Amino acid sequence: MILEHKDALYAASYFGDFFSSFGRIDDYLRKVKLERMKKIPNMLFGMSHGDSMFNDFDMSPEDMDIELRPANGNWKDLLEVTTSHAVESNVPGRRLKLMIWEKNTQKLLGFIFLGSCVLNLKPRNVWLDQPLQTTDADAMKRFNAAAMMGFIIVPVQPFGFNMLGGKLLASICCTHEVKAMFDAKYNSNICHFETTSLYGSTKSSSQYDGMKPYLRMKGLTDSNFTPLLNDDKYHTLSDWFIKKNDNVDLLEKGVSSRKLKLQTKMIGIIKQSLKQHSEDDYKKFCDMIEEAKGLTEQKRVYFSDYGFSNSKEYILGLDKELKKKDNYDSYSLENTVKWWKKKATKRWTNLKQDGRLRHELELWSENSDKIDIIR
Repeated sequence: MILEHKDALYAASYFGDFFSSFGRIDDYLRKVKLERMKKIPNMLFGMSHGDSMFNDFDMSPEDMDIELRPANGNWKDLLEVTTSHAVESNVPGRRLKLMIWEKNTQKLLGFIFLGSCVLNLKPRNVWLDQPLQTTDADAMKRFNAAAMMGFIIVPVQPFGFNMLGGKLLASICCTHEVKAMFDAKYNSNICHFETTSLYGSTKSSSQYDGMKPYLRMKGLTDSNFTPLLNDDKYHTLSDWFIKKNDNVDLLEKGVSSRKLKLQTKMIGIIKQSLKQHSEDDYKKFCDMIEEAKGLTEQKRVYFSDYGFSNSKEYILGLDKELKKKDNYDSYSLENTVKWWKKKATKRWTNLKQDGRLRHELELWSENSDKIDIIR
């Protein structure tokens, strides 16, 4: 598909106008987030999304009773007002959504979304000594039956700040109980969990640091991709491309990571078209896209083995049975909660003594401009 020169410049302007206003990744995330918040349905009069969220911050972590529940119908809206990222609703592949609750207060502590691993992850390729090949059906079947990824691990704030809520949720992802839920749902035998930090160089640390034995950092992702346009610009431009392509979609339906792949396709068409019409316009667009890529960062990658010593060999088909490590029992929900309570109580006590304990719920709305986007 080659666009006329004026059409290629028109499409290029969508990206140029959007990305020219951002100096840092948090500028970009805030704009996308605030625009997404305009679409959140209003609650009934006198009610708030925060009504169900944990707010008893004078309660010691030692007194909390942690419970896992399947996600309910309010999952997306409650998550959207909590997390700093725009929530994508259509994620293909296997999925397990959980909400973590405190039983005594019947209040929500956070959200977990587990699913099929992304195909290409550099630290995993290094760990396996080889990249996954979709053409190798047996290898892909073994991997999919043994591995899952944490896409959303988000605590309610300021529970996350006051009581290391992110570490609680991340450790829960590594428990035998969550593995059993996923195994029962998808007839799998999970022995490998992976997730990435939300930010790279923007933050010197991650909520997943200091989580041995449950999570260990294994390297950094690549970051050679262009951030996504916000919803309105993305849909307007993709619809425009479809019309220019004789009303035929640029990608097949049901493609994984569709939004990213379709945007990449549109950028490729713009580049090819501009290169045919004007070398100068082509170079300007390429330079702008490269500058936009600077908004993305390499993220830290973390693995868990659920207490098995041979997860790598099992995934590669070298071993037929999983072998338990000496600390296998540490990965039970009961023991991970004990591990978290010790760390969380120390954190909570120090904040309380210093007068730094936060008591106000942090909820996003279309008028939010003071919440720290990187938190």
